[in-house]
Amino acid sequence: MLKKKGNLFLRNLFNKKRLKKIDDKICLLGVSSKYTAESFLFIKIITSVVIFLIIFMEFRYGYILAIVISIVYYSLFDKFVLDNKIKERSKKLDNEGIYFFEVLTLSLQTGRNLGEALNVTTSSIDSELSREFKEALRETKYGKSLSESLADMQKYIPSDNINNIILTLTEANMYGSSIIDTMYEQVDYLREKRKMEVKSAIAKIPTKISVISVFFFIPLLLLIILGPVLLKYLG
Repeated sequence: MLKKKGNLFLRNLFNKKRLKKIDDKICLLGVSSKYTAESFLFIKIITSVVIFLIIFMEFRYGYILAIVISIVYYSLFDKFVLDNKIKERSKKLDNEGIYFFEVLTLSLQTGRNLGEALNVTTSSIDSELSREFKEALRETKYGKSLSESLADMQKYIPSDNINNIILTLTEANMYGSSIIDTMYEQVDYLREKRKMEVKSAIAKIPTKISVISVFFFIPLLLLIILGPVLLKYLG
């Protein structure tokens, strides 16, 4: 009863549009996510209050710092807890999709229909993407069609690339068209995208090294070179 009252209070405290936005983001964390909009907002509010009280009591001029830091923390909480995790999950699903859809395409080539091919693939692969498809298949046992389950699955997937493939699978299941060639093209695209990301990361390494050199190695080198001269001058 207390939990229900707390949830009702949070629902009344925030407008429906705000709560819907949080619910949609939480869905993108996957079907295994433990968050709800209410629990997320509760954690956000409580931690902000705790930070405010700690800074207020422990620091000089805490009454100013506590307000500023708490507001900044509250404002950035969504970005660090939700947005960053969603972005990381999107990349992870793209990487997992290369192998998953390759196996799925090979299963389709053996003459299996989409449902059978998905069952074989999810049984053979243990990954986050595979678990999402397992959940979609599980829902078909409770009255949903495979097309409906795949369509609903898209709200749990933050990757546009994966969602495009799911849309292709949904349409193929509805109209009975062959998608083997299309699937190979999609897999090749994911693989090429992964290569480009790796190349981009490698290309950024010299810049990062240069920044580290400017802030750490060059001052240290100057200190080593000029140190004896300064000591002699001061002596």
